[in-house]
Amino acid sequence: MRIIENIISDRGSKYAVSGAPCRSEEEAKALIKELCRKKKFAKATHNTWGLLTAEGPVKNDDGESGAGMVILRMLEREALQDHLVVVTRWYGGKHLGGDRFRHVQEAVRIYLEDLRA
Repeated sequence: MRIIENIISDRGSKYAVSGAPCRSEEEAKALIKELCRKKKFAKATHNTWGLLTAEGPVKNDDGESGAGMVILRMLEREALQDHLVVVTRWYGGKHLGGDRFRHVQEAVRIYLEDLRA
């Protein structure tokens, strides 16, 4: 699994982005479990993710309402199928409002650029 840490910091909240080739929701859940074996990720406030499979889109907001859909839209725009993208957030004590969606988008953009490099 490719992990890019400490990419965004805003009002105490910190973000990371991860991803890996993945073909199903079951495989995605196994990859998330693997990611959470790292104590830092297990303690994260949110591990939101999206995945486009042959059966259709799969997402999980993990309490960060709407974030999974943001990830899915970006994967659809890139036509990136069978690849799980996870945006992790450690809550810093201050609400970010709509900025949290901008940060999710930026995290996915950073991941996609790294993937192409």
